[in-house]
Amino acid sequence: MDFNGKVALITGGGNGIGRAVCLGFATRGAKVVVVDRDQAAGEATAGIVKQQGGDAMFVPADVTKSADVQNYVKLALDKYGAIDCFHNNAGIEGNVALTMDYDEDMFDRVMAVNVKGVFLGMRYILPVMIKQGRGSIVNTASVAGLVASPGMSAYVASKHAVIGLTKTAAGEVGRAGVRVNAVCPGPIDTRMIHSLESMLNPDDPGSVGNRYQSNIPIGRYGTPEEVANLVIFLSSDLAGNITGAHYVVDGGRTATGGAVTNNLVK
Repeated sequence: MDFNGKVALITGGGNGIGRAVCLGFATRGAKVVVVDRDQAAGEATAGIVKQQGGDAMFVPADVTKSADVQNYVKLALDKYGAIDCFHNNAGIEGNVALTMDYDEDMFDRVMAVNVKGVFLGMRYILPVMIKQGRGSIVNTASVAGLVASPGMSAYVASKHAVIGLTKTAAGEVGRAGVRVNAVCPGPIDTRMIHSLESMLNPDDPGSVGNRYQSNIPIGRYGTPEEVANLVIFLSSDLAGNITGAHYVVDGGRTATGGAVTNNLVK
């Protein structure tokens, strides 16, 4: 888990899981490239890394735009000369609505960020890693890429697609020394889950949170740092034989089908 001399690039690095991954890589010696469309948040993450003695740069980008993606790759290479680890993380949740009522423009937006953004990131970073003869990509999927989540058709479809992209790319580049995996977080204590709580019950979002957490065997939401630990492991040499895989980090929720189990043993 030593990343001294390595370069890690993280999209959606301004907040939540992305920020935790940036800090996790930096504390293990990596030079960090923070990418986010939110300039203030991205600069804040880079600033925290520097305050803690690390090396970081921020690049503003809309991951749905090819020119922006090519620019963040170029600037990372111009400054650091390599991209060893890529956490392809930027994503949005969209709205909560029945499939038959889902807004078409929002559907397109979710697919653009969550699928096209992941595709473009790999499209322009895979050639860099192949030329280097090394590299690890970790895409952020979700447990919604494995099971349904009623009311979130766009998000569920997009995260299923991320797992498909991950497996396809892994099969294409394995012999070039490049690994591609995905992480599938369950409910994590970030802005996204609290946004969903508010959409589901604007008058009492806390009740939604309590219900969600009661259906998680460990009895709580996960933390961004817990997801970051998995991303960093999959990016490390310790995971050298792991590619084309997706790893669930959800406190056991999908293992139990959402059944309440945490009241059986105190």
